[in-house]
Amino acid sequence: MNDATIREGFHRKRLRRHHAACDTLVVDELGLMHGKCRADIAVINGHLSGYEIKSDEDTLNRLEQQAPAYAAVFDRATVVIGEKHAQDVEACIPEWWGIVLSRQGIRGSISFETVRRGHRNMAVDPFAVAQLLWRNEAEELLAEMDCPQIVLRQKRSVLYEHLAASISLQELRHRVSERLRRRRNWRRPVVRAPNGGLSRPTAKLSDFL
Repeated sequence: MNDATIREGFHRKRLRRHHAACDTLVVDELGLMHGKCRADIAVINGHLSGYEIKSDEDTLNRLEQQAPAYAAVFDRATVVIGEKHAQDVEACIPEWWGIVLSRQGIRGSISFETVRRGHRNMAVDPFAVAQLLWRNEAEELLAEMDCPQIVLRQKRSVLYEHLAASISLQELRHRVSERLRRRRNWRRPVVRAPNGGLSRPTAKLSDFL
């Protein structure tokens, strides 16, 4: 199984209820810390959850470097692995990460087994959460907070600093999640089309049900 096969199966089988929830956004390839890392899948619903896929065709070499970026942003993180990595993955991730093992049956169907349940990340960085916003979104939030115009004209890193310092992490997470969910047709997951190819869907929930 490669990354695309695992990803498609995970969307359909493990993330089905999230796709069906009107208050939840599921996106592929979410950029973290302005491109330093990308989360394979992110679930955004007031909390931020990240999923990293490591198929049997991948190595675990980059996972230790990716883990700090996940820790800065996500409340929960899970690595979804192929059987090849079952013995080695625990040494590459923090204890709070969850582990899900993917297997392919003789008829091609994919199953997912929770090997280790994850825990809440207690070291989220508010600045890294604010970085998920586009500049105009950060400006809008600060304007709603009556931030002076002189601040709104600063470079975006200054805007993120003000957001991180002005409200609690809980409130920041809520406001960032709300802004991300407002984006339309943005980084929608790739799903299997009826003709067997891969295509980007519209916002139809029926594609995942």
